[in-house]
Amino acid sequence: MAHTLSEVERQSALGQLPGWRFDESTNALVKEFKFKSFVEAFGFMARVALVVQAADHHPDWSNSYNRVTVAFSTHDAGGVTARDTELAGKVEALSRT
Repeated sequence: MAHTLSEVERQSALGQLPGWRFDESTNALVKEFKFKSFVEAFGFMARVALVVQAADHHPDWSNSYNRVTVAFSTHDAGGVTARDTELAGKVEALSRT
């Protein structure tokens, strides 16, 4: 089983993930991305889907028109792991392409 990050480790990781936050109610790293249109938001989701499928680690996410909310947590570990922070970083990079 993966190691759940301590609060110090989580805060350190969040320092490298602009706009991401830790949601205590879901034990997840969360960020809302805003795009110019639904098509841009959907394109972002498609790019993310390919990356997370390759990693076999899928976010909880939602889309409403031009907004996409992404949440990463390792459910079987009961919280945020290094795998979540790594994928959040990849999603962050994809949001800039």
